[in-house]
Amino acid sequence: MSVKKIDKDLPLIQDIRLLGRILGDVIREQEGVAAFDLIEQVRQLSVAFRRDADHEAERALKKLLKGLTADQTVSVIRAFTYFSHLANLAEDRHHIRRRTIRERAGDTQEGSIEVALARLRWAGIAPKTIADTLASSYVAPVLTAHPTEVQRKSILDAERDIAQLLTVRDDVIERAQLYNSAKDALTPRALAANEAQLRARVAQLWQTRLLRYSKLTVADEIENALSYYEATFLREIPRIYADLERDLGVQQVHSFLRMGQWIGGDRDGNPNVGADTLVQALRRQSEVALRHYLTEVHLLGGDLSLSARLVGVSPEMQALAASSPDTNEHRLDEPYRRALTGIYARLAATLQALSGGEAARHAVAPQNAYANAEEFLAQLRTIDASLQAHHGAALATERLHPLIRAVEVFGFHLATVDLRQSSDQHERVVAELLAVARITPDYATLDEAEKCAVLMRLLQDARPLRVMGAAYGEHTQSELAIFETALQMRQRYGAQAIRHYIISHTETVSDLLEVLLLQKEVGLVRGTLEDVAPPAHADLIVVPLFETIEDLRNAAPIMRAFYALPGVAALVRRSGGEQDIMLGYSDSNKDGGIFTSNWELYRAEIALVALFDELSQGVGATPIRLRMFHGRGGTVGRGGGPSYQAILAQPPGTVRGQIRLTEQGEVIASKYANPEIGRRNLETLVAATLEATLLQPTKPATPAFLSAAAQLSQDSMAAYRALVYETPGFTDYFFNSTPIREVAELNIGSRPASRKPSQKIEDLRAIPWGFSWGQCRLTLPGWYGFGAAVEAFLHAPGKDPKAQLALLRKMYRQWPFFNTLLSNMDMVLAKSDLALASRYSELVQDAALRKKVFGAIEAEWHRTTDALVRITGDKQRLAHNTALARSIKHRFPYIDPLHHLQVELVRRWRAGQGDERVQTGIHISINGIAAGLRNTG
Repeated sequence: MSVKKIDKDLPLIQDIRLLGRILGDVIREQEGVAAFDLIEQVRQLSVAFRRDADHEAERALKKLLKGLTADQTVSVIRAFTYFSHLANLAEDRHHIRRRTIRERAGDTQEGSIEVALARLRWAGIAPKTIADTLASSYVAPVLTAHPTEVQRKSILDAERDIAQLLTVRDDVIERAQLYNSAKDALTPRALAANEAQLRARVAQLWQTRLLRYSKLTVADEIENALSYYEATFLREIPRIYADLERDLGVQQVHSFLRMGQWIGGDRDGNPNVGADTLVQALRRQSEVALRHYLTEVHLLGGDLSLSARLVGVSPEMQALAASSPDTNEHRLDEPYRRALTGIYARLAATLQALSGGEAARHAVAPQNAYANAEEFLAQLRTIDASLQAHHGAALATERLHPLIRAVEVFGFHLATVDLRQSSDQHERVVAELLAVARITPDYATLDEAEKCAVLMRLLQDARPLRVMGAAYGEHTQSELAIFETALQMRQRYGAQAIRHYIISHTETVSDLLEVLLLQKEVGLVRGTLEDVAPPAHADLIVVPLFETIEDLRNAAPIMRAFYALPGVAALVRRSGGEQDIMLGYSDSNKDGGIFTSNWELYRAEIALVALFDELSQGVGATPIRLRMFHGRGGTVGRGGGPSYQAILAQPPGTVRGQIRLTEQGEVIASKYANPEIGRRNLETLVAATLEATLLQPTKPATPAFLSAAAQLSQDSMAAYRALVYETPGFTDYFFNSTPIREVAELNIGSRPASRKPSQKIEDLRAIPWGFSWGQCRLTLPGWYGFGAAVEAFLHAPGKDPKAQLALLRKMYRQWPFFNTLLSNMDMVLAKSDLALASRYSELVQDAALRKKVFGAIEAEWHRTTDALVRITGDKQRLAHNTALARSIKHRFPYIDPLHHLQVELVRRWRAGQGDERVQTGIHISINGIAAGLRNTG
């Protein structure tokens, strides 16, 4: 390693050593010297096992672990798990540190708004054109809850404190270097005080349980997600807008960057979500938004102490102050403060009305609640206009403008809550409604054409379906209650509170029509599809979710048939002219493997864009705006990977300023727990959307590229399905060689790990499927099948292997889709570890099955790594991702002990040799490995 590289990484190494030393001191102090020495012994043997493939170390490690008591094992696991958490914090700090240093040197980073705008300027695109593009854009990360989110909020809060203390420590050191005051008594004193605070927070972590003793509820998931708004989104999103306005030189950029949420509205496979959780989610979201506004208004009142005896105010501002209930004589000449006291009182009353909460302060009693966020916004703009007109512009920049932007973006609802349910559940409701109304006795038995005919006839009828006084089943009542509650919540919190209704497992046109009919039943669709007054209008965008390989192939034909129905296109145009279509990465991957999943997603997007371009043609045709909603997960196997590259790799014409994407599992914490890193990640979404829309960096793929990808997909899927679905005993191998059963027992999600009570891969949710492969370090969903596909492609009958390889290399250099997919595979393979995976395979008692399946996986791993080397020319993994390579080097030796301990405890538990402590140890190890790998969920 060069001296220069050592210097770059030295602060990271120092932070890791500092946190590791503090953790060691805490363990020695609280658990004893013997416990500390044992942890060190396990660490040294694990490092020897990894570094040297030392068989002597492996034997010694196995012997040591088998001899540990349950209490000793839990103690060791806790130590390495907390070290993983602390190492993550040190890495995050170093990432920010390195980026700051580069930016100060003028080396701005790809993915930043600054670089994106510079590229647009170089391309001759004017700031007004960029601002106009943003005016019609919509970009939204959507937070979802999934059964692999292993972080407790208590842990997250303590870690945020540690992250802040590391930032403060950096500031102290930087000031000392800047002023050459390292020998000054203040610097050692400040560092010592900082270390004492770090020690307190690490001790707090050690004494805080990692696991939940009770099942995580939807309410817990709501609170967990809301902590990211308080820490990051409410403050950082307004800063992004301020940066855009400054860099573009415009006064106002349209509020195109929004937040979405699934928690509380996602019923697919989760019996714990219903109308009550939807109410709870929006009530709590509103409370978080309003409390933020109350705090900012209070602080703004402190800033705007301006006296009317010294500065003028606008007539509108004077009227606002006069309408305030604040009659305090000390503020009679302070119109801004009087106005803000009145605004605070109205906000406090709004808080009571919308959430039942009480404001922290009361200069005057809460009164005259706002009818909507627009009323509040109008009063803030009155204050701003007065300041601008009377030499107070500088006073508006720091707090008022971010507050105005926050209200524009978050309103009184904070984030748009999506509703989601499986298509078969809608069919059950419609079938009962039709049976009770004596319209169709057995709707479910009708063929697709008959279903569509019945549904269209009903959508052209103004009458509701429900029969007064009739008794409906519990399922029908609960599903209709969701639609009724959605109508009420939109009236209460605003139209942006709920905009999308997502239909999982969309397989037919009738799946879409059923949701329109259920909307009509409660008044979310008004009017009829017939060309008579009043014309139909739908409040919620009906969003099909295409998940499996077959679904993706049928996506464009289904949407074409849907829009061919009389009145549908006109309904969508009248309702806002927006059509979201969600694409499922997780299930398509589990169905067909990594390459085929990505290829079919690519093909579906191209076909859908062509369809909607066609729908927008014709004389007088109003365009219908297509917005892709990417169901990305944390792992590459579920659509994960760097968002910037993923957006730029989208097929030409598929972004156009419109994109939604899910953020799931531990990825939410790794991206958004730290406010500065959170802002950077949000920036990448904006930068990539601008570049993909205005620069159109992705050129259409050549016919040769498309033909090659189709062939690779066919062979990749065949290899993947041959292993996962066609190998006898594979399911037994999976359930025994991974901790999937133990993952399912964890209290880490409100939703079951499997859709049905079975041990079928088909019924298992894609989330725990990918999570379990990450835990055993095979990361199989992120790469399996590609090596076999490349081998078949190179040796295709009648083809020259050299010419075939040259074509693949050209695809890698020139086609962002192929380049990004291979880059993601490279990352996944770098995180895999065959030696550790072989330890997990020992949990499979059937030796013949173990040898057959693990042998097949190992052979494909070597084929895939060899294929990547041959195509990319990079002999080492992560040759172009130095940050992740550095992360793996520093972190993975400390994750290894968790794997060894997990295997040993799972072996004991399944053999009936364990107690509650053994189970606890397994669950903590799952937490630690997930934290260490970061994007496993």
